Amino acid sequence: MPTPTDVVEALLFASDTPLEAERIREVLELGDTDEARALVDELRVRYEKEDRALAVVEVGGGYRMVTRPQIAPWLMRLAKTRTKARLSRPALETLAIIAYRQPVSRPEVDAVRGVNSEGVLDSLLERRLLRVAGRKEAPGRPFLYETTREFLVAFGLRDLNDLPKVEGELVIPEVGVAPNGQAQAEQDPGPGGADVTARS
Repeated sequence: MPTPTDVVEALLFASDTPLEAERIREVLELGDTDEARALVDELRVRYEKEDRALAVVEVGGGYRMVTRPQIAPWLMRLAKTRTKARLSRPALETLAIIAYRQPVSRPEVDAVRGVNSEGVLDSLLERRLLRVAGRKEAPGRPFLYETTREFLVAFGLRDLNDLPKVEGELVIPEVGVAPNGQAQAEQDPGPGGADVTARS
């Protein structure tokens, strides 16, 4: 007969997304989420004592079974045999802008990057690293973008507070509308591209 901790282990193994304490409580019909968290902690301790290749971590608002960092070299060898596309530099750049200043519209992202970001945003939406958070109250009512839970999971973050701290503040240039109806930055980005200023 499996113990409640065994069941939690199976749930974490079978789940393709982080499993919330509330969901564990529902499945096991526990009294409250504290009991669910205690079972997860028991499983975590078990893995640590047995020096297993797996570990249980809290990420994206829930719990997930992951491999330990020491196993990384072998996993990297496995990854090299796959054709899975990696995130491009423009994609990482766009993700960083949105992660730190969300929700952000495409014209605002374009103003910071100095180039059209439509294709990059579409790709990130397809990968479910971004989602549309609504529309901005501005001319043309552009979509607002924000990061998703999949973003947190992909980068191993519990929440946005786990983002690396940066000095100063990323300034998004004010965006206006050109006579042709296209959005444009009201600040002159200069010859080098967009003006990204860190304010202390």
